[in-house]
Amino acid sequence: MTLQGDLVKNESLNKLNELEEMRERLEARKVVMANMSTRCKVATEDAKKQEEMLSSEVRSLLVAGTSLSVARKRLQEANRLLTEERGCVKLKNVQRKLRARQQYMISQEQELESYSSSSRLGNPSASKPVNQGSLTILGLNLTLLPFTKMSFFTDKKEVQRSATALGYVAHAVSLIASYLQVPLRYPLRLGGSRSYINDHASSIDPASSDLSLDTTLSANVKLAEFPLFLEGQDTTRAAYAVFLLNKDIEQLLNFIGVKSLGPRHVLANLKELLRSVQSSEYIDT
Repeated sequence: MTLQGDLVKNESLNKLNELEEMRERLEARKVVMANMSTRCKVATEDAKKQEEMLSSEVRSLLVAGTSLSVARKRLQEANRLLTEERGCVKLKNVQRKLRARQQYMISQEQELESYSSSSRLGNPSASKPVNQGSLTILGLNLTLLPFTKMSFFTDKKEVQRSATALGYVAHAVSLIASYLQVPLRYPLRLGGSRSYINDHASSIDPASSDLSLDTTLSANVKLAEFPLFLEGQDTTRAAYAVFLLNKDIEQLLNFIGVKSLGPRHVLANLKELLRSVQSSEYIDT
């Protein structure tokens, strides 16, 4: 009787253990299902958000497409008008009026006309290159020798006159650039005989290196100012400033399709620039 009871008891315990294991597996499955349900909800919400974003982007693309289509039609219409004879004539007339206005504005500036040389500004014969030494601006000669070599015997008054002349040249270049709507590659800070020119490529210190007038520095480093006058006995910075000023004049000459007369012809290049801008060919270009 006792043996039979033990068997029944063991069988009952085994069943209880099996039931407990089944309950644990069921609970584990419930946890898994709950996690899956949570992830499914998150995925559903993300899908809805992405769907909303996509719908918004599609609407934006549709609007942009419509705007692009309208702009394309306007461009086609403008091109059609320009290709017609009347459109080209109208455009040329507007360009002629603009250049005539530029000529008038430049002619009103006293500094830009106050040249004396073997030929008068605006005279067709002035298209020939002239000697740098024969040119003056507002009665002042521009002598570059002190800017390349300074000595005890250098005439201080001549240095001052050259600095004043360079101030006038810088003023003239700044005015012409503004009238032609050309941003100068080397911006100017006007101050009469104490004017400066800026260079955005200044990784090399010109005071500590032997820079010639043909030196080109690396670009996009930092901004540096160079004086268009002599500071003490150092001539390198001033010589480089004159070089940059001539580069600005060359930039304006290139803008109107005229060739520079050379890197050392500041006044001659400026005179050629003025002659070209004030010529009848400039309006008819």
